[in-house]
Amino acid sequence: MTLAEAISQFLFHCQYEKNLNQKTLKAYGTDLRQLREFLAHEGAVDAVTLIDKTHLRGYIRHLHALLAERSLKRKVATMKSLFHFLEREDVIPVSPFRKMDVRIREARRLPRTVPIDQITRLFRHVYASRDAAPEGTPTRAALVRDLAVLEALFATGARVAEVCSLLADDVDLSRGRIRILGKGARERIVQLCHPETLSALQGYRSEIEHLRSPWFFSTRSGARLSEQSVRAILRRHKEGAGLTLHVTPHMFRHSVATLLHEDGADIRYIQHLLGHRSIATTQIYTEVGETSQRDMLLRHHPRRHVQVQN
Repeated sequence: MTLAEAISQFLFHCQYEKNLNQKTLKAYGTDLRQLREFLAHEGAVDAVTLIDKTHLRGYIRHLHALLAERSLKRKVATMKSLFHFLEREDVIPVSPFRKMDVRIREARRLPRTVPIDQITRLFRHVYASRDAAPEGTPTRAALVRDLAVLEALFATGARVAEVCSLLADDVDLSRGRIRILGKGARERIVQLCHPETLSALQGYRSEIEHLRSPWFFSTRSGARLSEQSVRAILRRHKEGAGLTLHVTPHMFRHSVATLLHEDGADIRYIQHLLGHRSIATTQIYTEVGETSQRDMLLRHHPRRHVQVQN
């Protein structure tokens, strides 16, 4: 069996037997296509039974020079999954990863956040732009949608893909709640508690009811709004508000979690809001509260007792 044939069988297994989502399938396909292209370029064997540790070590060494630790770790995990599948299906006698000790130490980086005053400036700009736009114009309709997208991102702390994948039936404005389908096909309910958020979403729903789209956030033709479009919306309004800080939808997510923690919210509520499987993932936000840290140091640091002037 060739590597291309093996990859095809593996992706079929992932889609129809493991029922993985399209985003994961696309990532697997990209990772394994790049492996195949590298081996072909290096003149390596194409039969999967002949691919060995030397080939894989050469590819991992090649990736080390190109990728950050997280991306490298994912690509190695994809390759391991492929060869484990082939071993289990008796296509190869033993996976070449057997007894390969591949350790990739990932740097532990704190999540980047947007200060609350910058978020306030951004929202004020979008609200003012919407109110200034003439009723019934495409510009007004676009701003109503943009505002609803930003309100949904900030209200829920959801991933941008989760917000873009909301179905019309997932958003229950009469009860003030959104049903979000997260990673691992795990659903969670997020309450919408702020009146301005509900008003912005209701105004948007009124604007797009004629489209009869299955998606809550859609284009003018009724197609699903893409993640890239949301990033462009945020970038455009960030610049319009005069913010020089780099802002992404995922930074909104980090900011919501950090601000909730600084305000005293229980970490387990934050875990549920973000859709984390493990509380350990959520614990990172206990380390990035600059405001809380500053307040603590001002109150308790021993430097306050060191007087250098009489």
